[in-house]
Amino acid sequence: MDAESIITAGDSRSGIRKTLGPGILLAGAAIGASHIVQSTKAGALYGFGLIWAIVLVNLFKYPFFEFCRRYTAATGETAIEGYRRLGKPSAICYLAISTVTGYINIAAVTAVTAALASQLFFPGLSMFWGSAIIALVCVAILAIGHYPALDTVSKWIVAILAFSTLIAFVAAVIHGSNAPPGFQPPPMWDRAGIAFIIVLMGWMPTPIDAAAWPSLWAVERKKQTGHTPTMAEASFDFNFGYIFSAVLALVFLGLGTLVMFGTGEVPAPEGATFARQFVALYTNTLGNWSHYFITAAAFSCMFSTALTVFDGYTRAVHSSFCAVFRRTNAHREDKFYWALMISFFAFTLVITGCLMRTMGGLLDFATIVAFLTAPILAIINHRVVHADFMPAEAKPPRWLWLLSILGIVFLTGFSLLYIASRFFIM
Repeated sequence: MDAESIITAGDSRSGIRKTLGPGILLAGAAIGASHIVQSTKAGALYGFGLIWAIVLVNLFKYPFFEFCRRYTAATGETAIEGYRRLGKPSAICYLAISTVTGYINIAAVTAVTAALASQLFFPGLSMFWGSAIIALVCVAILAIGHYPALDTVSKWIVAILAFSTLIAFVAAVIHGSNAPPGFQPPPMWDRAGIAFIIVLMGWMPTPIDAAAWPSLWAVERKKQTGHTPTMAEASFDFNFGYIFSAVLALVFLGLGTLVMFGTGEVPAPEGATFARQFVALYTNTLGNWSHYFITAAAFSCMFSTALTVFDGYTRAVHSSFCAVFRRTNAHREDKFYWALMISFFAFTLVITGCLMRTMGGLLDFATIVAFLTAPILAIINHRVVHADFMPAEAKPPRWLWLLSILGIVFLTGFSLLYIASRFFIM
């Protein structure tokens, strides 16, 4: 079967079921702060004015996520092993970026999850202790259940969140917009507007350093089921998760637009305040009866993200470390793997307890770093599927090659625009 084939009658339902998982985990990692916080805030500030940004960034990031899944389906290796085949500098670059962003992003996601946990379970719980509890639970699940627990929990959580969010969106559409006639959003292309656009796109649908994660999870899924997926099955799994994530980003933008745009209410940077606003976004639309249901769904979404980023970054940094230093990638038996996970846990507590006073500052910093490093990782992912060691029949088609070139230009252009806005745009 060639690389561009689609699911046919010859592909058994059993094969698709055994393959499905890494794509859903990617969706679980993506549908978190980028959707709940940034997409909602985009709608609250600019209405549907930033729909183009969400559509374009999902479109232009698509090839670089698809390339990693394609590489694993074609070779049986993880994308990180492909980076090492490109040469040690590529593997070192990925290791450095993933290590830095891993510490920042895990702390940011854990902080948002802790804020929602305090709203649902422990009113008044501090960011530090909330983050400590969330991080400890994530580490415990991964230590006890490993990949099968991650796979099962994420599938249920993504289904619950999708159902509850779509209900809220339909109710919001029926209710109609709260914006007064003729309301004008703030400028989009001044310094503050450009900074927000970069923040929005930085984690949309998720940072590009996470593109290698589905290839790591695909290897684990194969071990779990014993099934080697076809290219068509792997593509179906990836596209299902990626498209699902992109659609929900637009839904959250719509919720922010319909319920908050023009009301003067903007998501606050403080975690506890934002959690209350987020719950109110739903309950004002659906009614007070939905308070606990919606809060539980939102918390489940963020907890799924926290769980997947703990696993994803630990796997990615460990695997790239092994690739750089030519170590065997038997992560479950490697003490360094667990030392790395514990260090992520400890650094999360340091950041949430000492270094950042507001969730908003932490999220903005993390998303900006993610976007500014995106062009580098995009180029590496482009090279790995066009290298000589990639099977010729599995290389991307011409349209996907062209989209990746445009994606590199897009990501580089907006990174330069952000840098210019810091120095030249008032």
